[in-house]
Order: sequence, then C-alpha cells, then structure tokens
Amino acid sequence: MDMRHQSPSMFAVILLPFACGIWVSDSAHFAKLNLVQGYLAFLIFILLLTINSLYKTLKVYHYKHIIGLLFHFFFFSFGCWLSILHYAPGHPHYFCPIPGDFLLIKIANEPLQQNDITRFEARVLQVYPTGVNKKTTPKSKGYLGIQCTGHLLVALKTDSLHPASPRYGELYLIPAKYKTPDPPFNPGEFDFKSWLSRKHIHQQTFLRQQQLVLCGENKGNPVIRFSLALRQRQLAVYRKLIKDDEAFAVAATLLLGYRSDLSADTLSAYSKTGTIHALSVSGMHVGIIYLVIEWALQLLNRCRGLKIVKAVLILLLIWCYTVLTGCSASVLRSAIMLSAFVVAKSWNKNTNSYNILAFSAFVLLLSEPQLLWDAGFQLSYLSVFGLICLQPKIQGLLHIKWKFLEKLWGLICLSLAAQTTTFPFSIYYFHQFPVYFIISNLFIAVPMTLLMYLGILVLLLRIQWMAGILEWLIVFTNRGLHFLSQLPYSTADGIWINKTELVLLCLFITLLISSLVARSKFQFIIATTLLLLLEVHLAYDRIILSHQQKIILFSLNRNYAIAFISADTAVVITGLKQDEKSFKFFIQPALDQLNIRHVSCIPSGRDTVTSNLQIQGHQLRFKRFTILRVDKAFNSLKIAHRPLFDAVWIQHNPHLQPGDLQNEVGLKQLWIDATNTDKWMKRFQQNSRSIAPIVLKKRKARVISFRIGKLRP
Repeated sequence: MDMRHQSPSMFAVILLPFACGIWVSDSAHFAKLNLVQGYLAFLIFILLLTINSLYKTLKVYHYKHIIGLLFHFFFFSFGCWLSILHYAPGHPHYFCPIPGDFLLIKIANEPLQQNDITRFEARVLQVYPTGVNKKTTPKSKGYLGIQCTGHLLVALKTDSLHPASPRYGELYLIPAKYKTPDPPFNPGEFDFKSWLSRKHIHQQTFLRQQQLVLCGENKGNPVIRFSLALRQRQLAVYRKLIKDDEAFAVAATLLLGYRSDLSADTLSAYSKTGTIHALSVSGMHVGIIYLVIEWALQLLNRCRGLKIVKAVLILLLIWCYTVLTGCSASVLRSAIMLSAFVVAKSWNKNTNSYNILAFSAFVLLLSEPQLLWDAGFQLSYLSVFGLICLQPKIQGLLHIKWKFLEKLWGLICLSLAAQTTTFPFSIYYFHQFPVYFIISNLFIAVPMTLLMYLGILVLLLRIQWMAGILEWLIVFTNRGLHFLSQLPYSTADGIWINKTELVLLCLFITLLISSLVARSKFQFIIATTLLLLLEVHLAYDRIILSHQQKIILFSLNRNYAIAFISADTAVVITGLKQDEKSFKFFIQPALDQLNIRHVSCIPSGRDTVTSNLQIQGHQLRFKRFTILRVDKAFNSLKIAHRPLFDAVWIQHNPHLQPGDLQNEVGLKQLWIDATNTDKWMKRFQQNSRSIAPIVLKKRKARVISFRIGKLRP
C-alpha cells in the first residue's frame, strides 16, 4: 500500500486500531511500559517511512497485506503510548506521593455553583513542603514549592454573606488534604470514581472559603478565559431580558451551553421524551448555524476565489460561535467535523462523510484519549454515523410527492436513524428508552430552530419584545415536553443490560445495517443468529430474576437499608423515603437492576407480615433466615435460653460487648449499620475476636442469595 496514494477513507481505516490501542492501554494501565511503547511506535513509524521511500525498489506491492498489518500495528502502538502518557498517577512528578502541607493550584475549568457549594477542577502546580507559611506566595523569597502535576476536584463551601467567586485560570493556595474518591459500594450505583478518572482526576478535596487563598495572577489559557468571560456577559444579557427562571435556564443551556441552572423536572422531561440532545449544544446547533450562514453567503458561489472567501467566513463564524459557547467538548467535536467538511467542499475535494467523521474523532482522541470512554462522545458520533449511513436508506423507502409530507417524512427518518445507532449505548448508560421519541422530536423540530435564530438575534440586537417571544416559545416547548413525558407508557425504564448483551446488540445492529446496505444474505443470517443469542441471554436473565430470593445489605452513610427480595417484590427496611435523593441514588438502581416492580419501604421497628417476611418486635424472619435487631433497648435486658439466629443486626450504639452478645445469642453473622458512630464501631471491632462483623458503612454492600432452600453468601 503506497502511502503516497492514500485512500479517501484513510482516517476511517486508522481510527479502529488507534482506538483499540487506547482501550487496551487503559484497561491494563501499563504505566511502566510508557518508554517501551513510545520507542516501539517510533521504530515502526521509521520502518514505514523507509518502506515507502523504497516502495518500487523493494517491490513492496507484493507484500501489501504485511504492510497493511504493520500500518495498523503502528497506530495501535501509538494509541497505547498516548493513553499511557496521559495516565496521571504514572507520571514521575504526580503530586500525591510528594509530602507537603499546602498545594498551589490553578482552576482548570469554569467553576459551577449549586446552592452553597462551588465545584471546579484544579490543576496542581506545586507542593509546599512541611513548614512553609500559609501566606507565602509564589513571588515571595521564601517560596519553596516543588514542581508537580496532576488534577484535583475541589468542592468549596462558600460563605452566604460574602461568597467567594473563583474564576478559571486563577492561582490559589490550599491545604494539602485530599482523598481518593470512594468506589461504588452498592449494586448499580453510579461509579463516580471511574467517571472522575476518565477526566484524569484521581483525588478530591472539600474546602471552606477561608482555606482558599488567592495566590498570583490569572494563568489560564487566554482563548478559553476570553471565551468563558464572553459567555458570562451574554448570560447577563439573557438574565436581564428573560424574566422566567426556567426559560432563562433553557436559553442559557440551548444557546450557550451553560447548564448549572436547569431544574431536575426539566431535565427529566427532556430525557424521558428522547430530546435531551436539544439541551446539549452540539452538532444540531452548529449545523443550524452553518445552514443560516450558507444561505446568507450563497451569492459567493460564483467563482472559485469567492468560494474560498465564503469558506473562510463560514469557518470564522462557526469558531466564533464555538468560543461563545465556552469551547465545550460537544461543540468542539461538531466544529472540527464541520470545518473539515467546509474545507473539503471549498477545494472541490471528495467530501467523504465517513472520513470526515473519523478525522474529527481522531483529532479529538489525539488531544484527549480518555474521550473514548465519554458517553457524550460515543453517543454524538453514533448519532452522526446513523444520519450519514441510515437516514438516506430509510428515506428512500418512501417517495412522497407532497412537499410538506416529504419534509415530515425526512424529519422522521432523521429521528429513526439517530435513535437506531444510539439505542444500545443509551439503554446501557441510562437504562431507559423514550417510546414517543418520534412524536417528541417532531414537536421540537421547528421550535428549536426558531429558538436558535431568536436567541442569537436577542444577543445581537438586545430587543425586549423579541426576548418576550423567545421566552414564550421556550415555555411552550417545555410544557409540551412535560405533557408528552406524563403520557402513559412514555418511557420504558428500568432496562438493564450487561456488557455481553451490549456487545451482542451492537453486533446485531451493525450486521443488520450492513446486510441491508450490501444486500448480503450471509450477513443477515449472522445478524439473525446474534439476535437469537441475545434473546436467549435475556430470557435466561429473566428466568433467574423471576426466581430470585435475596437479602441486600446496603452500605450507606449515617443511615441503614436492608432489602428483602422475592421474585419482583422487595420490602426495604430503611430510614429513607422512596422519593428521597439518597434512596434514588444508592438503593433504587440495585432494585431496577434486579427487575423489582413492587417496592415497600418501612422503618426498622415496625411489625410487618408478608408471605416471605415476618417482623415482630426485634425479630425478623425471611424464608428460613432469622435476624435479631439489637439497639439501645437491649442496654439493660438479658436474653434467656441463648436463642440461635442467622444474623444479629446492630443499630444506634447499644451498650454491649461482643463477648456478652455471643454469650447470650448464638449467631452466624454480625451486621453493623451506619447508624452506629465510627468510634463505637472501632471499639466494638477491636473487642470482637471470634466473629468478623459486616460493617455497612464505606464497605462493599453484601448480598445473601437463597437457592433451593440453602443460603449462599
């Protein structure tokens, strides 16, 4: 393969091995092989250049397959090396191992405030060794900071009377007190630790406003600093002209990519109707801007020179809008993709859509390999791929003469194509599917386009009556989506698939699309076989869940929750209510994952009798499993006849010693929930010799399963 005559789909070819290299390296964390991978990629690159220069002399065309494999292996090695290079804890100057009292940090993104907590990502620049004065600044003579690298998530509790306003790029001195984020302790719980690690953040800290000391001038990227400042000025314009708070939040999100003020109800309505993409400034928004500019500059299509001027103007305006939105990742993806398309079109090159898509992905992964794991990145490119590949095929199935119906059919095809390719990852990440997605996307098609035009005009002209129309249109759209989200069966939620089922579903959709495009019976048969395998796998899961008998001991902070599960019914003994945020975050995902349809929540101490669970006083019985709940009521009581229980559940710091408990009660397991203080737990564990207690605080949740009348811990 002569590299001087590259295929028009070159980036589509090299993206797969490059992404595979990132995936392999990220899974293994071969930090010690950084130098080896770098040398290997460099040597392969030199070898390929040598082969290309001696292409005819060595008659390389006889060994095309070997050269192709070598070409792919180079990008695989390059992806591995790049991913290792970006792995912060593997860096020799990572700040964590360096001892010190204070850190010099630089705010690396725009701080976002919710209630009295301001959160931002910070880059650690230096560590102050022990003994350095807190008020010492980098310009002081006594400055003894050690150069380092790494990122830190900062949560700042601000003073309500005199709140601090940290800004992007500012330098601060903070105490060197941080911790590793906790992993998920309960089944189905969101993995916050992994989510942060994808952003190169492996440590977090909680500070009070007094602990944040301004230290030096602003050192941020001037383009991003200008972009964020410009966006804040435009937000002030919207805030002045738009009176309705929710309308302002939607306008700020839709046009400027500022999401901190959106309410949970609005986000839920957009999510349940499958229109959440409208609230993420991305390809659709940049595409609308492009179409307006293209239409406005169509007079410049007369000659080649004017076409180049037109392309320059389009690129300039698109990147101005990108700067206006704060240079968010989704807008950058779209801007890079559209820029490649505009350049290729202006030079009359073959605008291979797949190649442009792969080029933009390749460029972004070059700058940030961890984007490969970002859900927004994945769904964005899958949706665009669906529009390129599927939309023309679906639209070609019907030929409609009436223009209005033809436009309507085109919008339906767009929605179907994007939803088909994003469907597997949407249900894997969000566990729900919008049933009325076609209706809701048709409903917002015209309003969203008008909102984009009106929103930009309001920013340019700052006319009050125009802002009033914009506000009314946003309120109308929100109410319509709220109505659709409340319709019966509007959302199929609680859908959980594992990685095996995700792979089978992706392969099925890929081969099905390929078989329809290529009209291949063989690929269609393989796709059908994969669908059958997926159905068998799902049916097996459903059968297992329909016969499940489990006890889940949830790990909470300062509270308790134990779920007794039989088939699709669960009784949860907890101090939380079902509509509380903590219940939805820590407990509900585990119940959804197990396909629980009927949930009852009761506090500890309430007598309850069901077909599988009996609670009377301090004694609980689930199937054959017996539990004694011990709290402060046992402080002055003695238990006669030494009864035998499968487990003893301890709450609220009772005055007892492990030896006394075991003398009075026979037990196999000992549960200590988070209503007991850390001090009490520590003392109790130190005195407990014969049995290791199960502590339900900052520990992995425990699941006890019943099978054929036997216990399986």
